Amino acid sequence: MKKKIIGYTSGVYDLFHIGHLNLLKNAKGLCDKLIVGVSTDELVSYKNKEAVIPHLERMEIVRSIKFVDVVVPQEDMDKFKMWERLKFDVMFVGDDWFETPKWKELEDKFESVGVKIVYFPYTKGISSTKINETLNFIRSK
Repeated sequence: MKKKIIGYTSGVYDLFHIGHLNLLKNAKGLCDKLIVGVSTDELVSYKNKEAVIPHLERMEIVRSIKFVDVVVPQEDMDKFKMWERLKFDVMFVGDDWFETPKWKELEDKFESVGVKIVYFPYTKGISSTKINETLNFIRSK
């Protein structure tokens, strides 16, 4: 029997948009079971940001996507800690992290336990940050 491939990705998933959907759809295409970590409000604020949509609602939105099998809270930036908990086989991440010092180090760490990291290209022209900036601009008028 062929081993099922467990995939993992994580994010804030605030102001859900087509880029989020593309990532989840592409990730699911490369694994049998896709687990998605959704950053808690506390973790988002640690990054000096604030989510527009509360954590539990963001988790429910992501849980409702047909490509997602399991949703878990992401309470820590440490991806390896999450692997220790979930034992996934492949991790999916945006290509803006490709070849950064942090992710080169993570690649080495994950390689030692047989986890592959797949970088997906960002969907051009869309991001939650851009949406937030536009909303803030409109509100300021």
